[in-house]
Amino acid sequence: QVQLVESGGGLVQAGGSLRLSCAASGRTFSSYAMGWFRQAPGKEREFVAGISWSGSNTYYTASVKGRFTVSRDNAKNAVYLQMNSLKPEDTAVYYCAVHGERYQTPGGLEDEYDYWGQGTQVTVSS
Repeated sequence: QVQLVESGGGLVQAGGSLRLSCAASGRTFSSYAMGWFRQAPGKEREFVAGISWSGSNTYYTASVKGRFTVSRDNAKNAVYLQMNSLKPEDTAVYYCAVHGERYQTPGGLEDEYDYWGQGTQVTVSS
């Protein structure tokens, strides 16, 4: 059984930073790309960042590029999202997800990912 558990969310002022963590178990984690998504109130879930199975390639949605950094530690079965210069519009529930196929590029479509964490709330006050 694959399990993903996010942590690190919270309340922060605009301009602040948070680091989200996602602990994975139940799969050969190092063979799969990982993604971070978020869902703001009243909006659809959207892709935020992705990282290849090796960690060599990273991908970001335009609104977070230059502010967020995704990384992974395959030895610890963990993926991280460092969020800097946070803005009120970053407020959302953040989810990590594991790609459904080995050695694939992490895309922006939810259907590519077959397991999801429960989410962690990030609130940025102005």
